[in-house]
Amino acid sequence: MDATERRLRAVSAHLQPQATAARRTSDSLAPNPTAGEYAHVLGYSAVLPEKLQTGKWNVYRSAHSPITLIDRFSDYPDIGTLHDNFVNAVETFRDCRYLGTRVHADGTIGDYKWMTYGEAGTSRTAIGSGLICHGIPKGARVGLYFINRPEWTIVDNACSAYSYVSVPLYDTLGPDAVQFIVNHASLEAIFCVPQTLSTLLSFITQMPCVRLIVVVGGIDENMPSSPAAAGMEIITYSMLHRQGHMSPQPFRPPKPEDVATICYTSGTTGTPKGAVLSHANFIANVAGQDLGVKFYPSDVYISYLPLAHIYERTNQIWLVHRGAAVGFYQGDNLKLMDDLNTLKPTVFASVPRLYNKIYAAITNAVKESGGLKERLFHAAYNAKRQAIINGRNPSPVWDKLVFNKIKARLGGRVRVMSSGASPLSPDVMEFLRICFGGDILEGYGMTETSCVITLMDVGDISIGHVGSPNPACEVKLVDVPEMNYTSEDQPYPRGEICARGPIIFQGYYKDEVQTREVIDEDGWLHTGDIGLWLPGGRLKIIDRKKNIFKLAQGEYIAPEKIENVYAKCKFIAQCFVYGDSFNSCLVAVVAVEPEVLKSWAALEGIQYEDLRQLCSDPRARAAVLADMDSIGKEAQLRGFEFVKAVTLVAEPFTLENGLLTPTFKTASKGVFCKRNHRYVCTIA
Repeated sequence: MDATERRLRAVSAHLQPQATAARRTSDSLAPNPTAGEYAHVLGYSAVLPEKLQTGKWNVYRSAHSPITLIDRFSDYPDIGTLHDNFVNAVETFRDCRYLGTRVHADGTIGDYKWMTYGEAGTSRTAIGSGLICHGIPKGARVGLYFINRPEWTIVDNACSAYSYVSVPLYDTLGPDAVQFIVNHASLEAIFCVPQTLSTLLSFITQMPCVRLIVVVGGIDENMPSSPAAAGMEIITYSMLHRQGHMSPQPFRPPKPEDVATICYTSGTTGTPKGAVLSHANFIANVAGQDLGVKFYPSDVYISYLPLAHIYERTNQIWLVHRGAAVGFYQGDNLKLMDDLNTLKPTVFASVPRLYNKIYAAITNAVKESGGLKERLFHAAYNAKRQAIINGRNPSPVWDKLVFNKIKARLGGRVRVMSSGASPLSPDVMEFLRICFGGDILEGYGMTETSCVITLMDVGDISIGHVGSPNPACEVKLVDVPEMNYTSEDQPYPRGEICARGPIIFQGYYKDEVQTREVIDEDGWLHTGDIGLWLPGGRLKIIDRKKNIFKLAQGEYIAPEKIENVYAKCKFIAQCFVYGDSFNSCLVAVVAVEPEVLKSWAALEGIQYEDLRQLCSDPRARAAVLADMDSIGKEAQLRGFEFVKAVTLVAEPFTLENGLLTPTFKTASKGVFCKRNHRYVCTIA
């Protein structure tokens, strides 16, 4: 198929009218007539026997493809690698907008300026050719050590085109973790920015494998000279680009089974592990998702979640396939709302922590408005909620009167929102669907599965689950007798979630022992998460096999579940729940919402010098605990799940202080306790 035919196909798909919600729902539920004797279609999933001789039907697959696991795009079966995917996009969408940034060359912030797919393809060739000119061999590992910006994506595409293995490094990693990854992966080239270059220079003599450091945004005259003994060069990105542009090299295309990337964990729970993912892994995962959710060349996506994380990486691979535009944030999360207002995206991916903050901000604003405005909001909310439940289209008058103002917070054009990385409260999910409209989809996955294992189906209005299996994998639940979870549980089967299929990673880099711990002899990846099957074949996450602890009376606690409940408390910005087997109750460290707590203090007539002093006031602790109790009762927490004591802190949990992971989740119990020993001791 030539480029003209590809473009015609892309345009035709874009112009094809979308089905109504009712049509989409019926289509997604239609059983596959060829699956009759092999699979029982429940609705969103099909159930198959794992082994015919046992007669036990316990393997779930997507109803979209119950017999064959998807490993290629149905309309582009020749695309088997990330390089193929990008070449197809460049040929099909050459003159369409691709990469946009507000940060101009002189450092000022303005309107978005765009690079087309064709221009990005040219830069991809220049960067890859430049690496060859510097003697970086085929198959070498190349590090990307900076935050999201167009150059990140161009370098990644260059790695795919010339058979290099990209190794992302979170910009928030400490020097020890960076040094470990550089040497463990034997990186031969590293792309960084001036800020992260300083970290590399602090141990430059301890990374003998590195031959080239490329500074994105650097100035040629300001480049430091590397130690003669180090045997490496330090040059700017623009210099490498010029060198490669003057001496273009032919592509060295990878094979589908070749390694595309090594994704290291953030290292918050110990030594980082490198998950090895192939080109085929990524293509299968994205192709599976593409069967149910559709993107178009007219879509615009905002990139602010770390590209070093699999969630953001896979999203962009998927959007590239459909020719969407990707606008990057300016690099400051505090200015994200301004970026959203300027870009006006149609696709927005986020994590529960940000959605919880949006929920809290809007609900608190509604409460404070009082009177007619508060009554109007609740009338609109309840009317729209009832219409959705009954399968009717809500009256547009409610959007005009109430919800369009809320939609404007994300730019006003978002039609698809996704949530991942940790569980999203059903209340918050319902709130997002009613206030923002469009498709609000929650998914579940991990780095080791190239991202998505399950995803909500478009048109499914139910909440409290993470959807049906990605058509590129199959899922089963394995008994965990020590936690009393079995496949025979009533009314729903429960157990550890296991996945198998072309999305499963190749293993941990240089770590066969840990690889064997998570992948069994039949090829099943054991996730460590506990789930149950809801009617229709939807998966619900209910527990974590390892992230639990037992109280003195023998009750098991899943802290993430409780933290998600308390996240709705108006006083709470972030919350860490703690307990152990020596005590019978839970305690919590709460990072407060400063303005909410200050407003409460003003109403109570409480005097204080600064926020830290207010947080230490027993009356403030009592007020926060009372609000937490109220929220806990609404969520029907069990008695032993209620927090009995709390310490308030003015300092938020951040990436910089190590209390937040790069995906905005609270750090592990061990890390948190180690770095907040004084708080835990105080409340325990």
